Amino acid sequence: MADNTTNKLQLNVKSVSHRFGRRRVLSDVSFRCETGDAICVTGHNGSGKSTLLRILSGLLVPTGGDVELIKGGTKLGKSERRRALRLVSPEISLYESLTGFENIELVTKLSGVEVSQSEMESALEEVGLEGRGDDMFGAYSSGMKQRLKIATAMITEPAVLLLDEPTANLDDAGRERIYHIMHDFQVRGILIFATNEKQEVRFGGQVVGLD
Repeated sequence: MADNTTNKLQLNVKSVSHRFGRRRVLSDVSFRCETGDAICVTGHNGSGKSTLLRILSGLLVPTGGDVELIKGGTKLGKSERRRALRLVSPEISLYESLTGFENIELVTKLSGVEVSQSEMESALEEVGLEGRGDDMFGAYSSGMKQRLKIATAMITEPAVLLLDEPTANLDDAGRERIYHIMHDFQVRGILIFATNEKQEVRFGGQVVGLD
């Protein structure tokens, strides 16, 4: 919780820059947040929103700057930081040939988290996929795939949740479910999401605009 100094998190993004070859995507991005904060990353297509989230998650090493995750006053190492964060992105998919339940089981095992059948069912119910856990992921609609990725991320109980276009391909009911999850998560962790949707920017107490 936010008032627990032992578990309180602080994320420091210090002058992060990135290039793909000669093309500069990010230039000197800095911000700071802690448990209970929500950061909204905005910017035109190609401004580096997805790249920034991949850097924060540890999937991409920046060409300049640094990212620190501090827990209870102690800076976490790279492996600890990666375990504490979870990224949901259009670029990251699950396995088409596995069922919803099997995908959840695989991700949680790789994360070192044990979950029960009832916990998986509850996770699917929270995103509106109750009764669809035995269906193949490849048979899901694009909106269902997005909701399963979010359920899979949430069940690992991350300390920092990174969402890239969190309501992409969702209908109104699906969006409201995800907004509820985002609101609840912010209370206990750090929420960072990339979007250009005006109705989603309201979740960000701090807005990081990329050129």
